[in-house]
Amino acid sequence: MENQVLFIAAIGLCLAALAVTVVVVLKPRNGSIPIERRRTGAVADESTLGRVSQTAVAAVDSALGRSGGPFNREVLYRAGIKQAPADFTVMVAVVALVAGVLGSLLVNLFIGVVLAIATPFGAKLFLVVKTEKRRSRFETQLTDTIQMLIGGLRVGHSIMRSLEAAAQEAQLPTSEELGRIVNEVRIGKDPRMAIEECATRMDSEDFRWIGQAMQINREVGGDLAEVLEQVAGTIRERSEIKGHVRALSAEGKMSAVILMAMPIAVALFMGAINPGYMKVLVTHPIGIAMLIGSALLFIIGGFWMSRIIKIKF
Repeated sequence: MENQVLFIAAIGLCLAALAVTVVVVLKPRNGSIPIERRRTGAVADESTLGRVSQTAVAAVDSALGRSGGPFNREVLYRAGIKQAPADFTVMVAVVALVAGVLGSLLVNLFIGVVLAIATPFGAKLFLVVKTEKRRSRFETQLTDTIQMLIGGLRVGHSIMRSLEAAAQEAQLPTSEELGRIVNEVRIGKDPRMAIEECATRMDSEDFRWIGQAMQINREVGGDLAEVLEQVAGTIRERSEIKGHVRALSAEGKMSAVILMAMPIAVALFMGAINPGYMKVLVTHPIGIAMLIGSALLFIIGGFWMSRIIKIKF
């Protein structure tokens, strides 16, 4: 009887999602600019799926407004994702809906709801990981970036021209960030502010030093190439210390990963060889309470271990 009620509830959720989709599709469109006018040579997708997705994205975009919601344009840019906030939000919503329906049909309604709620948090975690990887690549490329700036200054180029040349020669994400600085300065932004905002986006104290050196040179003059050479030496020494710290903390990081992966791996293994043994945890109220408590302790323990192995200097 209980399984029949859960199955009917899952079917009801599917019908509700289908009704929402129909309402979105039949909703009158706004007078937006056609894609062929916004992008020369682009062809609008006239398929049914394309119209549904475009209408859904337009509805979400109007609902989010300028803020962009939790997945705003700046958050996506820092993660290196080229999608618009509305596109990414619709994609997360679709994944959450699919995960919720599958969880409800395959396990029970509670697991489906948990999966649907956890999907946006998983997307946020994905963006955080992508952002950290992008910042790490920026820091790794910083020494070569300074050398390109020094080379441009020594052949007689200005600071902005050297930044533009470095943006053309550098790899991602350095090329994107330097190109953004050059474009912002061209439209009237103060160079010091543009460089400071870049250092804030990439969370790079070393790049902030470069911006400060450029600002001091603009105010008092001098040989900027020589100053950057000294800054490059300091950054190189800091990079060696960071590498040494990463090597010493690698064991702790691996231990944290293994300790957090073992409960999940054991649960999946036990669920595969004996489904009835693990089913109690998702069907009985006490089992569900134990799962919730375990998840909370899991999050607290993971945060605790991440703080222990993260060394600031």
